[in-house]
Formats: sequence, C-alpha cells, structure tokens
Amino acid sequence: MHKLENKTKIVATLGPASSNKAVLKTMIESGVNVCRINFSHGSYEAHQEVINTIHEINDELNSNTGILTDLQGPKIRIGELKDNGFVINDGDILNFTTDKIIGTKELIYINYKDFPKDVKPGEKILIDDGKLMLEILETNNEDKVRAVVLHGGNLSSKKGVNLPNTKISLPCITPKDEEDLVFALENDVSWIALSFVRSANDIHELRAKIQAAGKTSQIIAKIEKPEAIENLEEIIEAADGCMVARGDLGVEIPMQDVPLWQKQIVRICQRKSKPVIIATQMMESMITSISPTRAEVNDVANAVLDGADAVMLSGETSVGKFPIEVIKAMYKIIIRIERKGDIYFKKIEADPDPNRIISDIICESATKMAKKGKAKAIITMSFSGYTGYKLSSYRPDSDIYVFTANKGILNTLSLAWGVRGIYYDKFVSTDHTMDDIRFILKQKGCVVEGDIIINIASMPIASKGMSNMMKMSVV
Repeated sequence: MHKLENKTKIVATLGPASSNKAVLKTMIESGVNVCRINFSHGSYEAHQEVINTIHEINDELNSNTGILTDLQGPKIRIGELKDNGFVINDGDILNFTTDKIIGTKELIYINYKDFPKDVKPGEKILIDDGKLMLEILETNNEDKVRAVVLHGGNLSSKKGVNLPNTKISLPCITPKDEEDLVFALENDVSWIALSFVRSANDIHELRAKIQAAGKTSQIIAKIEKPEAIENLEEIIEAADGCMVARGDLGVEIPMQDVPLWQKQIVRICQRKSKPVIIATQMMESMITSISPTRAEVNDVANAVLDGADAVMLSGETSVGKFPIEVIKAMYKIIIRIERKGDIYFKKIEADPDPNRIISDIICESATKMAKKGKAKAIITMSFSGYTGYKLSSYRPDSDIYVFTANKGILNTLSLAWGVRGIYYDKFVSTDHTMDDIRFILKQKGCVVEGDIIINIASMPIASKGMSNMMKMSVV
C-alpha cells in the first residue's frame, strides 16, 4: 500500500502541467489522493491518456488514487470579441444577443438561448468572476438584452457570466455534459462532480443516467448557486459527497457569507457521513510562485480545522509552474495541523439511518472506544464502503482501514477523511480473518506489536452483511 500520512485528502486538477507521467507519479507520492479531470478543458484523447497514466501509477505504487471527473454544467459565457476584447466604462450601454456573432462594443453574443426570456430589468450581470458588473435595463424576451455598466474594465472573449438574481431555466445537465458523462462512465471513474446544482432533482437525474448505464460512480454536488444554499440539506442527502466551489459561489452570493457557508456545509456533510471538498483559490499564488502566501497557508489550515475531507487544487496543478512543489507545500500544512490542531473526535450527532441502526451504533461506539483506548487503528470489512464513511465522519485520531473484496470502492474511498482501502477477499471465519488482517497490517508497517486496534465486522463474516460486531485487542 502506498504510504501517506495525511488524513485530510488532497485533490489535484490535472492539465498540461501535470499530465507527464514522471510529474504525476511524484505528485501522487507527495500526497495526492484524488485526481480531478475538468471537462471544461482538454480533449477526450488527452483525458484518456491521463486516466491510463493514473491506472499505471496505481499499479506501480500499489496505490488507490481516485479519479474525479467534473461536468461543466450550464456555464454561461460571452462569445468571441473583435480583437479579443475592449475596455468598457462605467455608464456604457451594452447590447447582448443570442445570435452567434463576433462581438463588438455595439453587440455581444451570449451563449444562453433563453437569456432574454429569463432576465428582468434591475437584475445584475457579473462577468469574469465578478470583476465587471452590469445592470439589465430592458429585454425584448426573444433575442436582445440592454444593460448599463456599473463597474467597468477590460472585457475579453469567452469570459464566464454569473446571474446572481436570475432564476435560469437551463438544464443542469447540458448536451456537452451528456457526452462527457458517457466518456467518464466508460472509464468507470470513482466520482462525478455536477456543476451548478440547484436542487436534489439535479442529483436524481444524474443518478438515473449512471444507473441506466449499469455503473456505480458516486456523485459530488458542487455548491456554487444561491438555489443550492436554499436546498442544501436535500442536495447533500441526495448526493454522495459535496464540493464547496468557492469561485462561483463567492460571485453568486455575498463574498463575506462564503466562509460561514463553508463551515456549515462541512458540518452538514459530517452529520450525513458524506465527504466534503473545499475548492478554489486555495494556493493560487503558486501558479507562478514557488511558495504560497501566508493567507493561503491559513486558508488550507482552516479547511483542515473545519473538518473538510479534502482540499482541492485547480490551476495550481493543471497549468501552474510548480505542480509538485504545491502538493508538497499543501501536504506539509495538512500534516502539521493534523498533528497539532484540535480536529479529532468532533461531537457529531450523525443522522441515524433506520436501515443501518446497528451498524451506525457500532461505528459510533468504536470511535469512542478508540479515544479512550488511544487505539492505533480501527479496521473494518466492508463491501459497500458504508462503515468507512461512517467511521470517518466521527474524525477519530486512529487510522481507518477498510478491507474489501469490492475493488470498485478502493479508489472511491480515497476521498474519505482518514480512510485507506485495502483489497482482501479471503473471508473464512471471523477469528481467522481478523488474525490475517492483523498480520497484513503488521507487514505493511501500519501497526506494531503493542498497538491497540479495534476490529468491526459482520457475523457471520462470510455473509458480508451489515457490521454487528466489535472487538478491541492488542497487536
């Protein structure tokens, strides 16, 4: 097993800076647990190459690096502009059209067909992550919209557009997403992130498509819209995990509210035993700088202290100059905070699942025993991975090992806080299996003689049912 000590996992977005096998292998050895493939950029050929590379590295390192593919969702953009752009000034009047043209100061294309039908006078248009702000003056409800510039600046081609006051009618899964989803599912990726989620129905729609394809990829709901904040509990309940996508979220809601929602989303995910990723601008200065700013160090540290399952890098590892150095820097921060910070055994009132009440109580009791006994490891056997996520949500100081005969969940578990998955398919008798697993962990250097460990299992063990037994012992 590839030996890394971080309990808070690292997600790295791949791109030109990190597609080289030697670079990517060093990144994984330095702390990367999950690789993100962003369908907003790159060709299927390039994505396929990097997916194949990840599989090769996993084989070479005996690691379980997960793959998260990110569906672009209904991203609204302006089109091409003449001479790649121009300056707009406060008070300028801009005209938008849904007819595809090369834009000028007189008329600008926007790739959102129902834009004139959905917007109303007085609503705001934010362009380029909110750097430019306009207010809608009028719409003909067909193909034209007029707006006045409130905050001007440089307007360049293909910049993203946010409409924080508008209820947009675009489907959550676009035709491009449909194609990208087919590619992702053909590759049996661990996780699929859905952008601009507005309700639990968006998650249900994606889940139906995954199941119809006969696949088991897990769904990450990206929280980046005001509607998502309004429907947060239902969305997190419907999804398998969550991403606090602070880039668009910080444009769509008041920026000063983002830190509060970040903490709230982490708390809800922990209560529901679902992994949560903190994303966007975590170490952005390292796209061009060899070291992070002190504010960025604090940001990563605070995400760890908040209890996030994972912290994510975007441009830093996809197009940045220092993809390996940024992983090493992030890993150092995580390890330091995990060793010195107050992050363990958080009091979580986990949502009880009436169908798994025995299993849930066993997991909660195991973490309480681990705290009292200073257990080195909590070891579970699981086919679905459920007990791994449940144990993880209590944030024990002990290492969590999930032994499973289901190879499909090994890479998926790479996103869960503190969890390491190990393939094991020799379930004979309870005592024999526990002895065998203890021997394997000793061989790997995960435990040593004298360590206290806790085993969770299902009896009879061969039936692979829900956890109903717990045993505390000394190695």
